[in-house]
Amino acid sequence: MDSLLPLAQKIGARLKERGETIAIAESSTGGLISAALLSIGGASVYFRGGGVIYTAQARKGFLDIPNPLPAPIERASTEPYAMLLADTVRARLDAKWGLGETGATGPTGNRYGDKAGHTCIAVTGDGFSKAITLETGSDDRIANMRAFGVRALQLLAEAIGA
Repeated sequence: MDSLLPLAQKIGARLKERGETIAIAESSTGGLISAALLSIGGASVYFRGGGVIYTAQARKGFLDIPNPLPAPIERASTEPYAMLLADTVRARLDAKWGLGETGATGPTGNRYGDKAGHTCIAVTGDGFSKAITLETGSDDRIANMRAFGVRALQLLAEAIGA
């Protein structure tokens, strides 16, 4: 968490300053992104909610995204899927910003053929919509979770100008 907290503090302060809110749908980070943002005092002002969308059951139950996925999205662990998560959680929780994350932490890859250390992250909001892919090249599950969380918060900071 040490690498996540300084970013979360800047993001929390910026969201409070702007009177904006965030909603999170994360997968392979296992809740680290939400935990970092919630570690800041007064987080209830900007944090609308978050969920660990780790399975198709969670995706359907929490976000009402069907299985199979809506066309043209073919599978999870892609930039379009990360954007779908971000857009959906943002709309469902009526937040100014949405963040979606999906990937393969390790020590092995996922069922889609992505190697460990692969994640796709998306942030969406009024006038901002961006998805990225990060490949760490590592099979260290915990290190990947941290790296994915840091990169997600960096993208969010970019979006909000923090």
